[in-house]
Amino acid sequence: MVELSNDLIAAITQSVSDGFDEQLKYTQKLVQFGGQRGEEAAVQEFVFDQYQKRGYNPVKLDMDRQALSQHVGAGRFSPQHSHAPVVVGTHKPNLAKGKSLILNGHIDVVPLGPVDLWTHPPYSGHIEGDRLYGRGSGDMRAGHAANLHALDALRRIGLQPAADVILESVVEEESTGNGTLMTHLKGYKADAVLVPEPVEEMLVRANVGVLWFQIEVRGKPVHVREMGTGANAIDATWRVIGALRGLEAAWNEKSKEVKYFENEQHPLSKSTSLVQRGAGQSVLPAGRPLWWQRAFILLLSPLANADAK
Repeated sequence: MVELSNDLIAAITQSVSDGFDEQLKYTQKLVQFGGQRGEEAAVQEFVFDQYQKRGYNPVKLDMDRQALSQHVGAGRFSPQHSHAPVVVGTHKPNLAKGKSLILNGHIDVVPLGPVDLWTHPPYSGHIEGDRLYGRGSGDMRAGHAANLHALDALRRIGLQPAADVILESVVEEESTGNGTLMTHLKGYKADAVLVPEPVEEMLVRANVGVLWFQIEVRGKPVHVREMGTGANAIDATWRVIGALRGLEAAWNEKSKEVKYFENEQHPLSKSTSLVQRGAGQSVLPAGRPLWWQRAFILLLSPLANADAK
């Protein structure tokens, strides 16, 4: 690994600081586009334009359902699956040396939740003090912006990475991971990957994967006045949830034997996100579902003079 001089570190740090207001405005703009699952096309068009203006020759990758469905790591397609494009731009150095890097950031955001609980509109990008508010501002449009503006900071002081840097703006991170997988299937690979997810300003070399699943619990629907002759599926669901909590505890205990997780107190979390009932309020519910949780890696490449031949 190439050691950076103190003077160079200071110059880069100053350049990042000099460009921070611009980076903040860019992050605001990303937040203000909004973009729930399947609605990311407009913000991706904006990202494409920003990559193009900087000379990163961006391309748009469509979700190839057939190719994805044949890969063991793909998430299932559903009617809600996003068809917005993935955008990829590539920095090509004047003189290639060192190791290549992928800077990956997802552009999709989680649902808004009850809008009446928001102090400001969810996509306002409102700034108050030293905080920026808006759905997706932390997870992860701030990191998404940082990927691009890190290269801007180097360019301001006449430097560039001395190897390929691939900028990936992906959808479907919050639901399936298919956006990043699509870039992989299209041949975008590098020696290292950096994903600036909001993880308390820590570097994370390993993480848990995500497992979504449904369990259908069947009851015996009868009229509520004959409750003793039936079986309530929702009551049974709580017993299933209790058993899954036991499994969660057992897996967390076992994780102490896994590299990088030895000192983590609770690396695995089970989250029940939906329970559906039966047909009517006066009938014992006949049945239904529950769900689960994420992963990534890193490292960096050397720098070169932007005008190096």
